[in-house]
Amino acid sequence: MAARIRNMTEGRPASLIFTFALPLMVGNVFQQLYTVVDTMVVGKALGVGALAALGAADWLNWMMLGIIQGLTQGFGILMAQEFGAGRYDSLRKSIGISAVLSLISSFVLLSAGQLLARPVLNILQTPPDILPDTLLYLRIMYLGVPVVTAYNLLASILRSLGDGKTPLHAMIAAAVINIGLDLLFVLVFGFGIAGAAAATLIAQLASSLFCLYHIRKIELLSFTASDFCITDRQLPLRLLMLGFPMAFQNAIISVGGMIVQFVVNGFGVIFIAGFTATNKLYGVLEVAATSYGYSMVTYAGQNLGAGRTDRIRKGVKSAVLIALLTSLVIAMLMLFAGKTILGCFISGTPQQYQQTLEIAYYYLSVMSVCLPILYILHITRSAIQGMGNTVLPLVSGIAEFVMRAVTAVFLPMVIGENGIFYAEIMAWTGATIILVISYFAVIRKAERISGRSA
Repeated sequence: MAARIRNMTEGRPASLIFTFALPLMVGNVFQQLYTVVDTMVVGKALGVGALAALGAADWLNWMMLGIIQGLTQGFGILMAQEFGAGRYDSLRKSIGISAVLSLISSFVLLSAGQLLARPVLNILQTPPDILPDTLLYLRIMYLGVPVVTAYNLLASILRSLGDGKTPLHAMIAAAVINIGLDLLFVLVFGFGIAGAAAATLIAQLASSLFCLYHIRKIELLSFTASDFCITDRQLPLRLLMLGFPMAFQNAIISVGGMIVQFVVNGFGVIFIAGFTATNKLYGVLEVAATSYGYSMVTYAGQNLGAGRTDRIRKGVKSAVLIALLTSLVIAMLMLFAGKTILGCFISGTPQQYQQTLEIAYYYLSVMSVCLPILYILHITRSAIQGMGNTVLPLVSGIAEFVMRAVTAVFLPMVIGENGIFYAEIMAWTGATIILVISYFAVIRKAERISGRSA
């Protein structure tokens, strides 16, 4: 187990970032199988209406997941810095208090989700014929919030120590379980959309237990009861100051997505189904970017803790180059094979199939061509977060929200329904401009502080 822990303050930045990201990338691919398989099974077995119901739940579901991921990733920043500095007592305390804060947060979020699900779906004008299935799916997914929080915290702990392999193995196991249960619950038992949600949560529970088992084997993480006791307010506040802006950033982005969904809901079930089919591939488009982002948070955090700001600059340059090359490969794949892939999600009459496919492929083409912008966004945002600044990424999240919402509301009025597909692109562009400028400001400040401390 000790061999899986990686010190990223030594060695070539490019190889460290890529080799750390690679297992995360594979793990994220398997994690995306949750969504993709759910969509394939629901779309093919239950029809266009069920596919639209799943899509109507997307942004509400993503908001909950985004808040959880933001909190736990923020907690992981301090863990990476403490590990990079070799302060293992502080590392254990940070993990213990993070666990307490995560537990409290999960039950607050669970309660809020159950209370607000129906009112928000009504505000979004979810079509009445898909509202019951959408609400059922969300209620089941929200019941699993503590499980989802546990997995994200445990994976964040492992990544902060440079271990990208254990989360990979957890995702592989969970994906296999999810696929098997999807087929069993939906096709054999006929549980419908509820079966797809239940399969995902059971798979998440398995991945959480897998990560917990391996964390307990790491010697430097031999916890005592005092590690979980809040003895003063400083550490919890410091953790929340890192986690809350990231959680709020994801929540703001989700609200922008809900505005997009509100507009899409007005275009009818066929349009919703086509939009949903491509949205389910969003995670596949983003999978490498997310992995490089996790790698950069750990890399920047560890090197900041060790006072190696020179290595952060080199790492960001290498990561941007790797990310751009990766985005181009994924874009070409989607442009050439996109229709074949999208066809796996769609069923219905020949006319419904063709209409849905045309909508989905147009949206996929727009996102694929602009994918390099998204990859630069992830690298710069994660580098800034790894250096302990989660406020500037929050500002970029607000810009992302504004650009997405304004484009979604007004562009369709000018060029028609297809205008909605450019909301994502404008959101990426606005956020990336802010993040690139912010990165240079943050790294210069870190270099000044590092020079004074030296």
